[in-house]
Amino acid sequence: MTRKVLSGAIVGLNAQLVEVEIDLSYGLQSFSIVGLPDKAIKESEERVNSAIKAIKFLPPHSRTFKVLVNLAPADLKKEGSLYDLPIALAFLLVSKQIDFTPEKKLFVGELSLNGELKPIKGALSFALLAQELGLEEIILPVQNAKEASLVKNLRVIGAKSLIEVISHLEKRKIIEPTQYREESFQNEDCEINLSWIRGQEYAKRALTIAAAGGHNLFMYGPPGSGKSILAKALPSILPELSFEEILEVTKIYSIAGLLPPNQIIKLRPFRAPHHTSSEVAIIGGGNPLRPGEVTLSHRGVLFLDEFPEFHRDILESLRQPLEEGKVSLSRAKYNFTFPSRFMLVAAANPCPCGYLNDPNKICTCSPSQIAMYKRKLSGPLIDRIDLFIHVPALKYEKLIAQSSENESEKIKEEVKRARQIQKERFKNMKIFTNAEMGIPEIKKFCQHDSKSHAILQSYVNSGKLSARGYHRVLRVARTIADLSNSEKITSSHIAEALMYRVKE
Repeated sequence: MTRKVLSGAIVGLNAQLVEVEIDLSYGLQSFSIVGLPDKAIKESEERVNSAIKAIKFLPPHSRTFKVLVNLAPADLKKEGSLYDLPIALAFLLVSKQIDFTPEKKLFVGELSLNGELKPIKGALSFALLAQELGLEEIILPVQNAKEASLVKNLRVIGAKSLIEVISHLEKRKIIEPTQYREESFQNEDCEINLSWIRGQEYAKRALTIAAAGGHNLFMYGPPGSGKSILAKALPSILPELSFEEILEVTKIYSIAGLLPPNQIIKLRPFRAPHHTSSEVAIIGGGNPLRPGEVTLSHRGVLFLDEFPEFHRDILESLRQPLEEGKVSLSRAKYNFTFPSRFMLVAAANPCPCGYLNDPNKICTCSPSQIAMYKRKLSGPLIDRIDLFIHVPALKYEKLIAQSSENESEKIKEEVKRARQIQKERFKNMKIFTNAEMGIPEIKKFCQHDSKSHAILQSYVNSGKLSARGYHRVLRVARTIADLSNSEKITSSHIAEALMYRVKE
């Protein structure tokens, strides 16, 4: 006798349908799981047996049951403990201890020994799979119900235990579906507020432009000048995530196991990995495959402090995500593509000691040390960064000067207005910000006057600006024009954009 219920498996960042089939016969007692299960799935035999016994049903070990569990498709490797719930329900069905219709339902969940349901990774991906397959209901642990409720036109049933699930399926005690409710956040939720920072008006202007257009930013200056705190203050002026962005980011964090129970991601991610991090940690990969920092910072900020101290291979591997907004990872059987549309904010000292060309302190680095330090920043990598600013050390008068308490709120409103202009501009396109524009969009939306044309021509012909740099200047100029609520790009916008391309 065979019965089947539906579940899923995570492949990259998406879920794939898995059919949990159970064949029950009488003979020498055994419990086998086939279909490329990992160790956690093989151990589900003991969890399922104990959970069923705890709720006063007849478990597989109680009689001479010969139980065969097949996880189809058989050639897809299955990982994790999320199959406990579907295996338990399929066994109770096939042994005729419960009766319900499993069609149009998807089940995921880990069982404790007393029959309680524990949270899983990737619940949002499973809900999206159920929606894609036209299923009507997904049943999962109650701690995962909130994230799964982001998917519309799907009944999301969050249960606390196996007995609750059985009561719901047999219509003895119906569990009400979880509904998604929109929530907002305040600037106070950010760790650092831009209003707290004294001085550095030039750097704040660059941060405003970067936030408005989603541009990459490079800050260099002596130690203690405020580069790190400026970067950490960037989230306080970024606009709220749209619903589509919440869906994207929450899905990533859920699969990575970084999503707290009963939570969704409402704040834009801010990731700041240490410079000793490995290439797999930054880019993604490993076994099992996991997203890296570039994916975890999707739609947010990736802050790389002490930029030249990162391994050169790691810095060079940033080229593809910076240019294309995605990371492609190839394995023997599969090719995976992880989204990585982030704002890169990099900070560096001008030399290893940090005081090269400083008017007040003497640099102690040798010419070879300085050359080696700068050699890590290759031309192709630097060319992919939009804005370069020098962050000087502050004088005492600047440190104690009063600043506007609502400065970040004002800047955030400017950024939101500019982002709204971009939203209208890129309507019906898969583009959110000016930084994402390709060459066709640049030609269409970055028209400029003859004076601007002459300025750009002189920079390109003199070798100060590469072809990639030329397009990046136009993107930045488009953002500056949006901030000034100007439909056309003028020579002043071009001039300011070029000012941020000047590097030491």
